[in-house]
Amino acid sequence: MEKVGVGIIGSQFVSSIHAEAFAQVPHARLVAVASPNEAHVREFAGKHQIPRWFTDYRALLDLSEVDLVVLGVPNWLHCQVTVDAARAGKHVICEKPLCLNLREADTMIATCKEQGVKLMYAEELCFAPKYVRLKQLVDEGALGKVYLLKQAEKHDGPHSPWFWDVTQSGGGVTMDMGCHAFEFFRWILGRPRALDVYAQMDTYVWKERTRGDDDATIIVNFEGQATGVAEESWAKKGGMDDRAEVYGSAGVSYADLLRGNSLHTYSETGYGYAVEKAGSTRGWSFTMFEESWNYGFPQEMAAFAACVLNDTPPPVSGEDGRAVLEIIFAAYASAALGKKIALPYTPPPEYAQRPIDIWLASRD
Repeated sequence: MEKVGVGIIGSQFVSSIHAEAFAQVPHARLVAVASPNEAHVREFAGKHQIPRWFTDYRALLDLSEVDLVVLGVPNWLHCQVTVDAARAGKHVICEKPLCLNLREADTMIATCKEQGVKLMYAEELCFAPKYVRLKQLVDEGALGKVYLLKQAEKHDGPHSPWFWDVTQSGGGVTMDMGCHAFEFFRWILGRPRALDVYAQMDTYVWKERTRGDDDATIIVNFEGQATGVAEESWAKKGGMDDRAEVYGSAGVSYADLLRGNSLHTYSETGYGYAVEKAGSTRGWSFTMFEESWNYGFPQEMAAFAACVLNDTPPPVSGEDGRAVLEIIFAAYASAALGKKIALPYTPPPEYAQRPIDIWLASRD
């Protein structure tokens, strides 16, 4: 295999990022895309110069030239599409969060192992250049013993309508973006065991649009006396904030993923898309460039394609995605019950289908 043949399943926002990222990976080639809307998937294929397109992803899975598929579909579809891809002999990159529940996570992991394919968990923060440098500082001891980490991701809401429907997404902002922080903490610390979770969340701004939480603060304690504090919001105006702080016995480091890599712009008229999730670009704004690279998407896809090409373990795996999902379940349970939740955590059977279910029940 000289190049890894890639199939994209999905054709909306994140799939555009996947296509743009793989276009920068010399050891991969885009073979096909599948999405149910014929007009949209045809346009998507033409825009990204993808030779073949389908409205049924199973037809894409039949292509022998596809070695690897990347999933950009709603959360509730992750498990079934992964299982179908694995049984077709395709390696899988699954966008975050891994799936809706722990039973699905176990099914995905087991099926990929049985079929001898790799299940890779797409957490781009583990590849974002600033955060990679931050981890290097931690690993070389520049900050001493790390005792506190913070990660914040805030904007004014998701791109697609299905995110707002908790039956499809499995939760609100904690599910959508808390997953970033939890894997970030695990990765920076060398993936120690999480000990317990305490969370506060509510729906402050989007009550008419969703039953899910739109702002959350979650505290995760890890082995080795390190604490992670996640701040997540769908309620924050003015575009995306994505920041991290790491405190150690010998130093501290702050990383602003976007603002240090942007133009500080004033415009009376406003301008086209250049500030992710900003409601308006009139007045002062932070104009991004090379946003995908700053987030680490090309680096992420290059690393995963190399795993397939060289038959090496993925740097972020399905098991990592499951560990994150368990923390998400514990966070919703903590917010519902008003207390710290110890890990490992198994949700009660009546609340095991989606992380948010126990929190919603506490509010009814």
